Amino acid sequence: MLKESYPYYLANEAIYANRDLEVTDKYTGAVATRVAMADSVAIDAGIAAAVAAQAAMSRLAGYERQEVLQHCVARFQARFDELAHALCIEAGKPIRDARGEVTRLIDTFRVASEEAVRIGGEVMDMTISARARGYRGMCKRVPIGPCSLISPFNFPLNLAAHKIAPAIAAGCTWVLKPASRTPVGALIIGEVLAETALPKGAFSILPAHRDGADLFTEDDRLKLLSFTGSPDVGWKLKAKAGRKKVVLELGGNAACVVDADQADRLDAVAERIVFGAYYQSGQSCISVQRIFVHEAVYEALREKLVVAVCGLRMGDPREEHTFIGPIISEGEAERLEAWIGRARAGGAKLLCGGRRVGVMLEPALLEDLPPDADLNCEEAFGPVAALYRYSDFEAVLDAVNDSRFGLQAGIFTNDVRKAMRAWDVLEVGGVVINDVPSWRVDHMPYGGVKDSGLGREGVRFAIEDMTEIRLLVIRD
Repeated sequence: MLKESYPYYLANEAIYANRDLEVTDKYTGAVATRVAMADSVAIDAGIAAAVAAQAAMSRLAGYERQEVLQHCVARFQARFDELAHALCIEAGKPIRDARGEVTRLIDTFRVASEEAVRIGGEVMDMTISARARGYRGMCKRVPIGPCSLISPFNFPLNLAAHKIAPAIAAGCTWVLKPASRTPVGALIIGEVLAETALPKGAFSILPAHRDGADLFTEDDRLKLLSFTGSPDVGWKLKAKAGRKKVVLELGGNAACVVDADQADRLDAVAERIVFGAYYQSGQSCISVQRIFVHEAVYEALREKLVVAVCGLRMGDPREEHTFIGPIISEGEAERLEAWIGRARAGGAKLLCGGRRVGVMLEPALLEDLPPDADLNCEEAFGPVAALYRYSDFEAVLDAVNDSRFGLQAGIFTNDVRKAMRAWDVLEVGGVVINDVPSWRVDHMPYGGVKDSGLGREGVRFAIEDMTEIRLLVIRD
């Protein structure tokens, strides 16, 4: 069970300021716990504390930052079941997906602990011309300073971890605004961090309403804003961020291409596509949304996908065999239901699913979507995917690129030339061959282009954003 209430963390300390934020069990709708909400005074105090603590944080040796991160790894392992249960309740995440996210939380902090002691620099040969003879150059990376971190509801632990862990490894202080729908996981991370020897004021975790959290974006004392969430919100925040560096991890409508040479492994392909499209009820920015299938294998794969999708078990996310849990809110479920209805009115065929009961939406698979359908052009962020038939590989790459998003894409092919061509041509942050675009390991560079954002996460790459290069030149 969740605790009756949770504090926010201000300058490393638990503050039971109020019980204003009700966090619901996303499956039952009942209030599961209450969380303290931060007002503008608390947020201002958190930023001031981060500024005051930055010098001490910068002085921490690599091994000291590593010890903090290693402590977190050990404590998360000890509290594994508690963390998974919290995810299951506050996010409605099926328990198997919840356990997978806790595993990734641990992986992310473990990788950060390794990177904390290998943030290097380089020695530069300055003698590009005669005037530089007798000069030596060296550069190192130094912390950028206090960071503002804003995490989303769909991965409350691991996407917060992808901001928190690199910041600690880089030696940056920070303030975090977790999603108000799912703040508990981040607050448990705060509880663990409060056990460490981080300098006083090094971190604050402050749930706040979106309209009351302008300081997270606009305050010039913060030197970096890292935001994960919707494109509409992300780009508006960037416009308000002023002079600070901005990293955005936004949405997508990820595509998967199945080539004709996959005829002898369609069962395996179907299994991976169904996972990629419907795991976590499709609430992932790299969920498979557009499935392009070569005409030679289209009918056979469609049949397998329909059978598999219709067989996905919906229900209580606490149950071991549940694959499809609730959508984060009834409003979002209603939006998806409406999108499906509009697609069908425009000529799309619903192959299975699509019925909504409250926050539960049957996993849906469609074909023959009109080009202007929301489910083709926008991010569904739910258990909905669409099939498209193609005959020419170059044309299908153009079709994948015909999107305002560009996060990741998956290509099932045995032809290395096609794989390399996709890598060269696709306007995305990552191409995954013989698997779905939903595949991610937490040390790899992850991010998108176009409306999918800018910058990269993945611990080492986030550390690069959270540090600046400082040059030293010595004249002999």
